[in-house]
This record gives sequence, structure tokens and C-alpha cells, in this order.
Amino acid sequence: MTLLSLRRQIRLATHADEIDAVATLLGARVPDDVARQQGLAEARRLVAECRRDSGHGGGLDAFLREFGLSSPEGVALMCLAEALLRVPDEETSDRLIAEKIRGGDWRSHLGHTDSLFVNASTWGLMLTGRVVRLDPALTGAPVSWLEQLTGRLGEPLVRRAVRRAMAIMGGEFVLGRTIEEGVRRGRRQNPPGTLFSFDMLGEGARTDADARAYFEAYREALDQLAILAGSGKGSPIERADGISVKLSALHPRYEFAQYDRVLKELLPRLRTLCLRARAHNLGLSIDAEEAARLDLNLSLFEALARDPALAGWQGLGFVLQAYQKRAPGVADWLIALARQTGRRFMVRLVKGAYWDAEIKRAQQQGLDDYPVFTRKANTDLCYLVCAARLLEATDAVYPQFGSHNAYTLAMVRAMAGDRPHEFQRLHGMGELLYEHFYRDAGESAPPLRVYAPIGQHRDLLPYLVRRLLENGANSSFVNRFLDEELPVDELVRDVIRQVEESASRRHGSIPPPLAIYRNAGEERAQARGLDLDAPLPVAGLMVELDRLRHPLEAVADGLPADGKQAQGRAIRDPTTGDTVGRVVESSTASLDAALAVAARAQPEWNRRGGEYRAHILEAMADVLEAHTRELIGIIGREGGRTLKDGLSEVREAVDFCRYYALQARSHFGVGALLHGRGVFFCISPWNFPLAIFTGQIAGALAAGNTVLAKPAEQTPLVAARAVDLFREAGLPREVVQLVPGDGPRIGEQLIPDARLAGVAFTGSTATAGRINRLLATRQDAIPLIAETGGQNAMVVDSSALHEQLVDDIVASAFHSAGQRCSALRVLYLQEEIAGDVLAMLRGAMAELRLGNPLDPATDVGPVIDGDARTALEAHVRAMYREARIVAACEPPPS
Repeated sequence: MTLLSLRRQIRLATHADEIDAVATLLGARVPDDVARQQGLAEARRLVAECRRDSGHGGGLDAFLREFGLSSPEGVALMCLAEALLRVPDEETSDRLIAEKIRGGDWRSHLGHTDSLFVNASTWGLMLTGRVVRLDPALTGAPVSWLEQLTGRLGEPLVRRAVRRAMAIMGGEFVLGRTIEEGVRRGRRQNPPGTLFSFDMLGEGARTDADARAYFEAYREALDQLAILAGSGKGSPIERADGISVKLSALHPRYEFAQYDRVLKELLPRLRTLCLRARAHNLGLSIDAEEAARLDLNLSLFEALARDPALAGWQGLGFVLQAYQKRAPGVADWLIALARQTGRRFMVRLVKGAYWDAEIKRAQQQGLDDYPVFTRKANTDLCYLVCAARLLEATDAVYPQFGSHNAYTLAMVRAMAGDRPHEFQRLHGMGELLYEHFYRDAGESAPPLRVYAPIGQHRDLLPYLVRRLLENGANSSFVNRFLDEELPVDELVRDVIRQVEESASRRHGSIPPPLAIYRNAGEERAQARGLDLDAPLPVAGLMVELDRLRHPLEAVADGLPADGKQAQGRAIRDPTTGDTVGRVVESSTASLDAALAVAARAQPEWNRRGGEYRAHILEAMADVLEAHTRELIGIIGREGGRTLKDGLSEVREAVDFCRYYALQARSHFGVGALLHGRGVFFCISPWNFPLAIFTGQIAGALAAGNTVLAKPAEQTPLVAARAVDLFREAGLPREVVQLVPGDGPRIGEQLIPDARLAGVAFTGSTATAGRINRLLATRQDAIPLIAETGGQNAMVVDSSALHEQLVDDIVASAFHSAGQRCSALRVLYLQEEIAGDVLAMLRGAMAELRLGNPLDPATDVGPVIDGDARTALEAHVRAMYREARIVAACEPPPS
């Protein structure tokens, strides 16, 4: 199979059905029976030995044994570790400490271990290397001594104490603040011959300045490592130290939507680092990140593999995550690429550290399935299948096996024989397991490499939390392997048999993303999404957008035949000014006719009952999903919304239909006393031209009402298409009447009419007030359901992680060009962090791409029309006169 074919197979497998993926893994029939039995016996022996010696285990092993993440105390300590060290002010520190340690059963953990790490975490009282003694009366009181201590948290002593404890926790995971310190400490703490792969701590860059700083840190690390490690050009590169590079740290927009830009800007930086590593005879591995970035990873890796300047250097490495369903395909691709280019790659095989985020992302985006396995046994099996492929191709790859699982370790060793490979562990983890493994293996043991984070303690926090989520879960081997109450035979089981004997190939509590509502007790499917971070779905979407680029029209219901042929008003693309289509608006006569039609249809629609109406709404949801790509295109051309915004619109409209279908069944089923009121006048805004338009109609229909639907003057085309789709889904034509046109004129005619039974409105507070005053002129009282605007604010204290904060600020304030009622308008920052946050925000804004909303690379499209632009330009001028400007994006040429 060619490299292109392999790459396509990888892309197709991204969200493969887990049942099918596991069947393929079982069909590989690896490891063989001899290796299975040998590995199983060795793993059980290792666990038994480690348990006998568990009193000497330190670091994370001891922490997880004592706390884990299933106890309130463990969670509290992780929250403190994640946030406390970056909090600059005393008041927030005090409150954070008080909040997190109140209510924990800390006393039950005291003295259970000799580990300094655990006791420092428990006491939180490490001051300049010694434990502060507490009054015996306090520790003997019925109420926990630590709870009593929280009453004195204003004292600097306790604040310093807990900070010191958190720093000790950080020291368990960070080998050093600098490469020099890391090399020195690593050699002192590990057996002779231990190799290292150093990583510069930190989250992904959000600004170009951040990315350049990380680049310099990596470059300096390579130079320092060459001096300190003393790697000679004649020694095998497999026996040299190296670094691991996180690509999201080298570019602020390391994401699929910025594909071309990343290849242009990031590749030269990465190439420079590789040339540096080659010159120093050091290894450089590209670290694994979220699944959405894998395709970009592969493109960059292939470019490096084909670079003539790097020919002959065998230190280029790739980190492969076995929890991804694509992992075996990626292994095949790496092997094929190595053979085609005459290279030998280092391939580090790991289980994966972003599992929880991958599950949540797929659920939020409504994808067909997860990119990762839902059952741990499936991941373990995939790891062994990938290991077998790598071991069979040691001419093309140098396998590096990262694991803290005794079963995985023993099984790989049984499969490997005398073929070249190495094992890897994280600094601060797995010491006891590997100590026993290497003690018994003797001189035949493969090399051991320690993955060692380097950096300041405040930069370790997200890394620390990922490690603990990965290894602190109740199902984790690391969390359980020293638990004497768990029989060894139950902990260490043959993974193939586990998978074969499981009742289900997928986790029973983790349904496919589209079924999460049903799993929670709601009988509805989640709205289906598109993976806009993947090449194949985006390519298909772009083809459809081009194919469906034809003139559109919206014609008011109630018009006579000749009136429908009128020239109408042109609707223009807010990006280009080109004509998208035409709207023929309602006249006085057509409004009266449409209202009469809807009024006549309402009794029969109401009589049909909730079950029938639910069926229509569910059919509408399905029809909307089938036309997702078409609707995204209309929303982009007419409303100026980006692809992601358009997709969100369609999914919200689908969700409205399914939600109101449930309400129709629940409240208007057989025997229900509720019934429809009559004709509802639904008035929707341009900033949610499909979702709110559809949602208002769906709610009214579910309750047994008929509808006069008035879209915003700026966006009648997508509304007209939605009405067409309602009718395609089986809705009688008379039940919803489209009435586009000037809002005040239509409202003044319809609202006083006695045939109208209610108004649903979404828009400005001022317009809602005018509608309310108009309703007051009626003889009868009818309901007004009004959703109006406001000022959305964000309040931030100093415990917030700046990178996540800036992501949320940018998304809320600037996506959809800020044209949402929920858009962030006012940001309140705690003074102590304001300078750093604003600097990062300024840099992140500079990275935004403004332009054509139907270009996948665009972050912010146009405002809706010339009037909106004029108003915003006036506001900008006022801000420059009256305020201090923090940052401003340069608009694209008009």
C-alpha cells in the first residue's frame, strides 16, 4: 500500500466504530500464545515483588496508594497543586486553601506512609525543610486539626507552609528548573546508564512571543545538553539523550484550520531544532498531543523525513498514542515512510494522556464515535498490536516503549526477544516497578530512558493534572498495583481474554457521542456534527459549498401568483457585497391572507395531538441534518458566519426540534388537558438566523399552535429554506407561513389583530418594549415571550489558568464578530494578574484571522451590514478618544 493510501486509511479510521476497531485488533492475533503466558507470569511476579517492597516506593506511587483521585483529599490536593503556585496575591491564596482543605478527612492519612511526598502533601507544613509541630490538644480534638487550622489561614505561616508543600509536589514531577539542574539531578537519582528525554514545561503558545520563547528554550536546551551530556558524534544515537518537542508550544495556532500557515511558519523552526540536534548527535521526538492535531503532526514529520539536510540522522522521533484507533495505521505509515526515505525513526509508544478531553470533545461536537477507545483493555490490546508491528520492523524504527504497567512491560519484553528496543518511564513515576524489572533482567535488559520535564514549578500545573488524571483513575494499573486488597491474578489478566470475554466491546457507561442524551434518560439523539479539524470532512464540505453556490430566494406566503414573480429586494453577501438572492416581502394583503390561512389550519393541527406533532419535529431534525452542508453555506453567504458558527447554528436548530418533540409527547399526549392557543407570531433575529428562527417555530408547533414566521430583514434566505425543509419533513403547508419584511410595518398590522394568539420575540430590549406597548392596545391579553439582550461580563480571579482564560475571552468576545447577545462585553480582571493576562490577550488577538467566513482558516467574518459597520466604527472612534486601547485587530481590506 502506498503512503498516500496509508494516510487515507488513517484519516478514515479517526472515528471508527469501536466494535469494528477491536475486531480488527483481535484479528491480528498478537502476541502469540508463548509470549502471552510468559508475559503474564512475569507481570504477576513483578507485582508480587513490588508489593513486598512497597514501603520503599515514593513519589506518585505512594501518593496514589494513599489518596488516588477517588478521595476528596486527593482531589483537593490536585486542585491546590493546579492553581496555588500561580496565585500571586495572599487573599486569593488564603481562600483557595480554605476552600480545598475544608471537609477532607486528612487525619486518616497521617502516618500511613514513610513518603516525604505524601506526608508533605498531607500536612502542608513543610517550612525550610522541617515539619512544624502542632499542639497535641489540637491534633487530638474530635474535629480534624486541619479543619481547625483553617480558621487561622490569614496567618502567613500557613500560607507559606501549603505553598511549600505544593512546591514539594512539583519537585516530584519536574527534574529541574534548567537543563543543567535536570542533568545533575537525573544522574544522581537514577542508576548509571539511564538515558533521558527532556521536555520544556508549559502549555501551548497563545502568542507569537510565547512561541519564540519556547523555540529559544528548546534550542538552548539542545546546546546545553550537548555540553552536559557529553554526547560524542561517534556514539550510537540510541544511547544519547534527547529532547521532546511539543509543537503547540512552537506555534500559537497549531491547529488544522491553519494548516497552510503552520506548515509555512512552524516547519522552519522545527527544522532548525532538528539540524541542531543532528549536529549534537541528540535525539528529537515530536510529542503527541490531542487527536485533532495528529494529521498536522504527520505532515510535518513527513516533511522532516524527506529533508535532504537531515538525511543520515537517525534521531528523529515520533510519539504514538495507543489509545487512538488510528494507532496501528500510523505505525504502518511510519514504517513505510522510513523505508521509502532510507531512514530509521525513533518511535515512542505510549497509552495516551488526553483521554478525558478526547471523550468530552467528541461528545460536544456530536461526532460519530470517539477517536480513542472507551475501554482500557482495548487500549492495552492496541498497544500490544502496535508493539508487535514496531518490533517486526526494527530496520525502519527503533521502538521505545513508555509504560508504568507491569503487564505491558512484561508482555513487550516477552515479545521483543533480542530485538533492539528500550523502555521509558516518566520522572516521578514507576521507580519501584522498573527497579525490580531491571534488577531481575540483568545485563540483557534493554536501555531505560526517563521522560523528564524541565521548567518552573508554576509551569508544571497542567502537566501534573494530566499525569494524575491518566494514572489516578480507579481503573489505572498505576493506581492499583500496590493495593494489597486486590488479588494479583485479578489485577494482572490476559488482555486478549479480557477483551474477548467482555460483554461489550465498548464501555457501557460511555455511549457513542450521538447517544449521550439517551444514556442520561432523554429519548432523543444529540445533533450530529462535522469534524472541522479533519481533512476529509472539510474537503467534502468545501466541495458541497461550491456545488450549492446558486441564487436563492425567499418569497412571502399569502402573495398571489403574480406577486411571487416580483423583482423583490436583493440580499447581499456581507463579505463581498455580491448578490446572494432575492426576497419578495409580505404586503398588507398577503399578511392578511397568511394570517387567515394559519388561523383556519390551527384547530386541525391542535387536534392531531402531541405524538403526531413530535413525529413531524423529529422528521424536521433529520431533514436539517441531511442538509447541514447546504445550510452552513447559506448562513455563511447571507449572514457572514464562519464554518464553525454555521455548523453550530444547524446543530442548535436540530436540537430545538428534538427537544420540543419530547415536550410535545410529554405535555400534549393522549389525555393531556393542554392545547394550543391559536396563531403565534414569531420574530427572530439575524444573529441566529436559523437556530432561533427554527426554535421559535418548533416550540409553537409542539404546543399545537400555527405560526407566522418573520425572519430578520438581513437573513430571510436561510429562513425560507428552513420553512421549505419543514414542509419537506411532512408539515402541512398552512401550518407555518413565512412573512418576511419590515419589522415595524408587519408588527403594527399583525399584533393588534384579534386572530393572533401570542408573540415570540428575540431581539433588542427596545424593540421588545415597542411590541409590549402595541400589545397593550388590544382588547384581550395575549402572551409575549421575549428574549432580549444584555451586557455579558466575565469575572476572573488570580487562580485562573491564563491560557484557558484567554481562549475563552477570544471565543466569547470575538467569534461571530461579537454579534451574539451572549458575547463578552466587559472583562473584570483581578489587578494582580491583569498585566500578564492582557499581554497574552493582546498577542492572541494578533493571531486571529479576519476574512471570508467560508474559508476554513477564518476566525472572524464580517459584521452583518453597512449599518452595523458604521455603528461599530463610531464606537471605535469613541474608544480611541475616551479609553486606553489594550489591543485592536487590523481589519482586512474592504
